[in-house]
Amino acid sequence: MAMFAGLPSQPQTGNRPELYEEVKLHRNAREREKYDNLAELFAVINTLQNLEKMYIKDAVPSKEYTAACSRLLVQYKAAFKQVESSEYPNVEEFCRKFRLDTPAAMERIKEDRPITIKDDKGNTSKCIADIVSLFITIMDKLRLDIKANDELQPDLKELMETMSRMSSLPADFEKIGRASCRERV
Repeated sequence: MAMFAGLPSQPQTGNRPELYEEVKLHRNAREREKYDNLAELFAVINTLQNLEKMYIKDAVPSKEYTAACSRLLVQYKAAFKQVESSEYPNVEEFCRKFRLDTPAAMERIKEDRPITIKDDKGNTSKCIADIVSLFITIMDKLRLDIKANDELQPDLKELMETMSRMSSLPADFEKIGRASCRERV
């Protein structure tokens, strides 16, 4: 408490009525609408960032994540159309102006789809390379007698997600392939 020795214990606001006045950001309905639209876009981007973080931490199931992320991306598109102008020509400029640090949300916006939705547009070779790499990693762990669930589970989950992103898999993969992977876990 010695640190605050020179400050009064109770704030002295009784003699400053201007502190109780409402601050208005707008002078008319058009300005109010502009600030409401900016706030809506800010909220959607922040929510998308937090959803991405929660999915990475495995706190949100894939189905719920996919539904929420898809809904937020639609909301983002609608909100950005309301804000788009010479002042905010793109979302990056909006984020820079309002000091938003949302890299995961920006990635989702750029890809325009949840990470769980299949899309191997020309990236089939990369998906195959990732699948082979993950498979080899899992096999190496098993050969080294690493059988702890917490050490194998992240790689298995990533393997399943990468395989499900490939559109060139056979139609029965969802039924047979996933069941086989789950059985191994």
